[in-house]
Amino acid sequence: MTTNLINQAYSEARTRLTTLLEIITEIDLTKKLQPAPNSVGFLLRHIGDVELLFAKNVFHGSDIHVVAKTLIDGKDSGTWTNLEEINTYLQKAYHSLIEVIKTQPDNSWSELITTKEFGTKTKAEAFGRIVSHTAYHSGQIAILLKYGK
Repeated sequence: MTTNLINQAYSEARTRLTTLLEIITEIDLTKKLQPAPNSVGFLLRHIGDVELLFAKNVFHGSDIHVVAKTLIDGKDSGTWTNLEEINTYLQKAYHSLIEVIKTQPDNSWSELITTKEFGTKTKAEAFGRIVSHTAYHSGQIAILLKYGK
């Protein structure tokens, strides 16, 4: 598996999110599906937080700074209502992740990575985790956009 293919795979997988970003309005950011606690805005911010955490902690982006507010808060505080700010944050997170993945040597994907969140995995397995994380929450967002209030 080459690093270039990994980047292509993530870019394609993330289209589940980017197509939603094209239609989300600021009003949509507060949508929830009761009794679930998380809004569209919270989930969008959470995706960005986790992309940045992966860039920094899994792929060793030493120059990446992240304050993962959704993980720190642990719940939706109702503050994720500024669409422009969320979109800017998501762009930063995506570009940070893609750029740091580009720096990974092709032969490093079997290297073991240990985090408190998911234990020890190869770098390739950890990559699978960020792909599924983004896709999972993008699916939740799609449902909230359709049925949430």
